[in-house]
Amino acid sequence: MRRWLGLVGALLLGVAPVLQAQELQVPEGFRPLLNAKDTTGWHGMPHFDPRKLAAMSEEERAAQIDEWNKGVAEHWSIVDGAVVNDGHGPYLTTDESFTDFELLIDYKTVAKADSGIYLKNTPQVQIWDSTEEGKFKLGADKGSGGLWNNSAGAPGKDPAVLADKPFGEWNSFRILQVGARTSVWLNGQLVVDHAIMENYWDRAAPLFPNGQIQLQTHGGEISWRNIFIREIGSDEANDILRQHAGDGFTSLFNGENLDGWDGANANYEVAEGAIRCKAGHGGVLYTKNKYGDFQACLQFKLPEGGNNGLAIRYPGQGDPAYSAMCELQVLDSEHPKYAKLDARQYHGSAYGMIPAHRGFLRPTGEWNFQVVTVKGSTLNVELNGNVILSGDLATVTEYMANKEHPGKDNADGYFGFAGHGDAVMFRNVEIKGIE
Repeated sequence: MRRWLGLVGALLLGVAPVLQAQELQVPEGFRPLLNAKDTTGWHGMPHFDPRKLAAMSEEERAAQIDEWNKGVAEHWSIVDGAVVNDGHGPYLTTDESFTDFELLIDYKTVAKADSGIYLKNTPQVQIWDSTEEGKFKLGADKGSGGLWNNSAGAPGKDPAVLADKPFGEWNSFRILQVGARTSVWLNGQLVVDHAIMENYWDRAAPLFPNGQIQLQTHGGEISWRNIFIREIGSDEANDILRQHAGDGFTSLFNGENLDGWDGANANYEVAEGAIRCKAGHGGVLYTKNKYGDFQACLQFKLPEGGNNGLAIRYPGQGDPAYSAMCELQVLDSEHPKYAKLDARQYHGSAYGMIPAHRGFLRPTGEWNFQVVTVKGSTLNVELNGNVILSGDLATVTEYMANKEHPGKDNADGYFGFAGHGDAVMFRNVEIKGIE
């Protein structure tokens, strides 16, 4: 997936007739995705599983895109600086792919139109005719801006308020996406608040790590203008995720020393305001207090090939992979030396028991943000805004190497870090009990 997305700009080109253009007023910190003169930087692509396109050869993929681009020329045009679709043809799709970003976009549509914005090639931020009674049963009466393809009852599926303007007026979206966490403002009103956008193409997997933005066509004329994007770096993304993690946390690390920690203190050090496992050393550094059901949030940074772990309900002795409820892997999963591991050994996995989804770590050397929720026998791991593991250890019956985990039923225990000789760093370590 990532390899194809990196090739998109070199392979694809959209073309549309120019009727009239206007000078863009670009907000500070943003850059335009539409130049108000033509569709340079865009290509055609209908509702199509991007994994199938990525699986094609370069020649097959280029031929498929060329075919879709014929529909761009036929059904899309530039009018008064806006790109206009007649309600038919392929969706206008960015050549570029994006990971974490803030998107600004205006649209204007007509009665009975039904459209939307695909994020990371996934449907969609919904656009309705909120007055069309025939679609009230689908949620049209609630207005535009919801993540309509989320599961029934899921957060974000319906907008919090009806914020659509009357037909003939321009509507303005602001969309903020960090991982799968998606917030949507329509005409200045928050309609989706930091909700997980589900992966329409595979409900069992997280949203794709990155992907393209698509403007959907769905039977009614729609115009788009003032399309601007601001890509979000890891530090800002981590701040956004922490702000939404909520209150009630207690800091486990004062940024200066290892007060409040027991175990392998001599094998860890404080560096750059973070706890760092000393290179060539290891062992378990764990809290003085025990925890039952809890939520922890922290940031970590991996060196090349780095390996560590989070000890969950650790009893204070033994190998946390087995004596604790589990060891949640902290690992540079994509390093070549780990290419042949068991799926239950990669980052975020409950070691030897439940595998986590891969592909959501930031580049080595950048800080990652992770939230771990432990309740009863269940675990939830959210990495950089993506849920990579959600499982119940009580249901595990098959173990890696047929080696059972006697600690998996621990009702409480210490929280800690399980070092394996690499200089993995942790900071902003916080925890709170939950009921």
